[in-house]
Amino acid sequence: MKNEWRLGAVAGLIFGIVVVAIGLINLFWGNDAGFGLFLLLLSTVYFPAFNVYLHRWTGFSIHWAIKIVLGLFVLWAALGVGELFGKIDLMLQHF
Repeated sequence: MKNEWRLGAVAGLIFGIVVVAIGLINLFWGNDAGFGLFLLLLSTVYFPAFNVYLHRWTGFSIHWAIKIVLGLFVLWAALGVGELFGKIDLMLQHF
């Protein structure tokens, strides 16, 4: 059980960092700052410290299945609709 929690925490941390990066790209180099801010707020769901705080504060935590569905939505929205690769090109041209 302890190893499962560690694997989930590491996976959540990595995906949270990815969502933060996508959110920052959309916030500063995209044409949709609102979507970038939304992704930055949504990324907190994936960080283990937030889940511990949420569980202590409210008594419940977000189930891993909900996190997977949200993650698929984020990837679909960023890669498909949000044209993430075009925004990355804009970001790289800026530097």
